[in-house]
Amino acid sequence: MDLSRPRCRHWRELVLLASLLACGTRQAYSQISIDPESLLGIKGFRTVLVLQNVTQDVQEYSWHRGANDTAENMIVSYKPPSDTWQSGPMFSGRENVTRTGSLVIRRSALNDTGNYTARVDFGNRTEKATGCLSIQELEKKPDISANASSVVEYMDPVAAICYTNATNVNWYVDYTRVSSNDRMTISPDLKTLIIHRVSRYDRTLQCETESIPEFPRRSEPLSLSVDYGPDKVQLRTSHIILNGILSAKIGSEVHMECNAISRPSPKYHWTHNGSLVSLSGAKIILPSLAWEQMGRYRCIVENPMTQLTMYREFQIQVHRSEHSHVVNRGFYISGAKVVWLIVITVLSSVYLCGILIYILISHFSTRRQRGT
Repeated sequence: MDLSRPRCRHWRELVLLASLLACGTRQAYSQISIDPESLLGIKGFRTVLVLQNVTQDVQEYSWHRGANDTAENMIVSYKPPSDTWQSGPMFSGRENVTRTGSLVIRRSALNDTGNYTARVDFGNRTEKATGCLSIQELEKKPDISANASSVVEYMDPVAAICYTNATNVNWYVDYTRVSSNDRMTISPDLKTLIIHRVSRYDRTLQCETESIPEFPRRSEPLSLSVDYGPDKVQLRTSHIILNGILSAKIGSEVHMECNAISRPSPKYHWTHNGSLVSLSGAKIILPSLAWEQMGRYRCIVENPMTQLTMYREFQIQVHRSEHSHVVNRGFYISGAKVVWLIVITVLSSVYLCGILIYILISHFSTRRQRGT
């Protein structure tokens, strides 16, 4: 990995200053220089010590281990524009010089830490620059544990701990970075995450450390088994249910199926007119609908882990056309007979009213005659 590009300037400058003080050297006062940003490497990655302010009239680059540019300390040299490189006593087989004079160290090791001196021969003058390289080791992946791995949605809390010495810790729930909110709390030292109300979407927990900027280390995912439901109970039938009514013909085949979202898979029960249907499951088949099978059906869905129960119900009624046909077989009156029946009823009513009026008039006439 090329660490020569500017990254985390403030942090790198602090590390560089500490490295220079530890190595006991200083940058030479010359025109060429070693980019301070490149004086930090990571163990196992490629490190590039970048030369700055180098003109085009270079005749030879040479790199040396230590604060001096002696022949005994030489690592490798390069004479442009040829492809001639020459190794020195301090060459380990992992170093090389680029065509622009930068020193490349492959698979950087901790013992690569120390002073490096670059000497540039311009023909009429020689310039050199010294810098102190610091090779850092990445922290191993942090470990993570939780007080429970099997929980019930919206009922059980979970507390997870990140085992690390790093002070910069991030938390991820289902691979999404989280922070303290109404449902979660991260401790002040950032090493503990508490989920107060676990949801079905909290499937994995991870913590991430960043002891060296731009090189985060994330723990292995910790899986949670979250029990939830049942919810979204649905009914599927071979007939259309309208306003809670399933219309079917006597003798027809009726299929009924109940589905729900739940973890673990729920238990299904059916009742018919309040009585439990034996050997019932998610499906019920009535091969030939009979009169005694009419009535109200209820599908009950139960999750024994969450201790939640839901149900859906509907009513099976005889098909309307069949019901009309049965009524007609018992009593039938044609339209013409209905009209005659109405006429006769009206005339009979008029006749009875006339008789009643006649009787009343006759009664009052007789009382008057007796009174006189």
